[in-house]
Amino acid sequence: MFEKMALPLMCAPMSFASSVPLAVACADAGVIAGWQGGIYTPLDEFERYLAALAETRGAPPIVNLPSRIATVETGEAKLALLEKYAAPLVLSSLGDPSRLVERVHGWGGRVVQDVTTMRHAEKALEAGVDGLMVTCSGAGGHTGFLTPFAFVPAVRRVYDGLLIVAGGIADAAGIYGALALGGDIACMGTRFIATPESGVVPGHRSMIAGTGIDRIVVSAAINGIPANWIRDSLEAVGLDAEQIAGGKIPMPEGVRGWRDTFSAGQSVALIDAVEPVADLTARLAQEFTALAPQLDWRGRLAAIETQWSN
Repeated sequence: MFEKMALPLMCAPMSFASSVPLAVACADAGVIAGWQGGIYTPLDEFERYLAALAETRGAPPIVNLPSRIATVETGEAKLALLEKYAAPLVLSSLGDPSRLVERVHGWGGRVVQDVTTMRHAEKALEAGVDGLMVTCSGAGGHTGFLTPFAFVPAVRRVYDGLLIVAGGIADAAGIYGALALGGDIACMGTRFIATPESGVVPGHRSMIAGTGIDRIVVSAAINGIPANWIRDSLEAVGLDAEQIAGGKIPMPEGVRGWRDTFSAGQSVALIDAVEPVADLTARLAQEFTALAPQLDWRGRLAAIETQWSN
């Protein structure tokens, strides 16, 4: 599954930013291709993504399907499509993944659970997931609040399987740091929004490339769950400072969360320009190899696959 990877890197599934061109470009470049397959993705677009990825011969795709929607009608239809295309990796979040694990294992796929606390991690492991993605502070979109310097080693103390690290990573040093802490794969989201292939509006891309770290704010205003946002994009649609700091609020007329309010992680501080996926990945692979020439990350991932097959 992991043998075509160019470096231990995953593109995060992201609302609106996920697109078929982005996913295909990532897979072809040797990066795990994330797709936001949640409740807002129409079924025809969902299948178009799976069909396009089935034609690639690069790194595997990973589809985010929140556990709490996997049992509703739309979720059932998406599960059927995942089974039709034998999706190798499914990212679970926001709910009990037990039933999802059973379904995905039925066609030979694997389930990775997105977690933000130790208790989340423990419950996911009890449910039989095949891997964990630890989302740490600094992540774009729905964020965690634990530092990776403590969270990743703490999870590694109790779990020896696949561990993906997310939160504030945008360069080769961040990838190396994630693995040095005990992770197997680093996850980048914000860095891949600033590519021509992402599905966001042009203003989102350019704002990421020109935003400093101090303009990133945590707010639950959009859907009641804390997420990191570019302050300028929230103010541009008429949300004031008090609203931004508070809980879920009604959106101004015509404004849609995530599409018109721009999410980004603290890694904006490391992003200076919009860069095509192929160029970005080639540069990161070269810089990562220079940082860690002796690191046998491929051997580690091969061992995890062996674990799964036993």
